[in-house]
Amino acid sequence: MINQSENEWSCLSPQEKKRQLFLRQKKLLDTFLEKGAITEAQYNKSLGDLRELMGMHGVE
Repeated sequence: MINQSENEWSCLSPQEKKRQLFLRQKKLLDTFLEKGAITEAQYNKSLGDLRELMGMHGVE
């Protein structure tokens, strides 16, 4: 049986899946920064690398 989130995910376009994955990864970086697990410099570098790798320039 497919749960609701899996069903919603399967309905997304490949570009929207990529965007959602980017946002999840960014949220994880946000949490690491908030908890002090990484420095702001590490955050900025990692976020920049993530944007570049995924082609998500301009996505907040």
